[in-house]
Amino acid sequence: MTKYLTMKKLLIPVLILGFYFGWVEQNKVHPNLYIVAISAVIIMFGMMKLMSKVPSKKTEDKDGIF
Repeated sequence: MTKYLTMKKLLIPVLILGFYFGWVEQNKVHPNLYIVAISAVIIMFGMMKLMSKVPSKKTEDKDGIF
């Protein structure tokens, strides 16, 4: 449980920085595509790691049919 809380405390600022740099760069007249792409990858990776501990709402049947 403590590992998840420290990971959560580290991921949230990283996600905020990714959103900030992506937003600032996208609002420029000529945005640098590399910075936008890197910030998008950081956001997707961070959200994947952050949501990995959230349980699914779907109930699995023993036959594999939902």
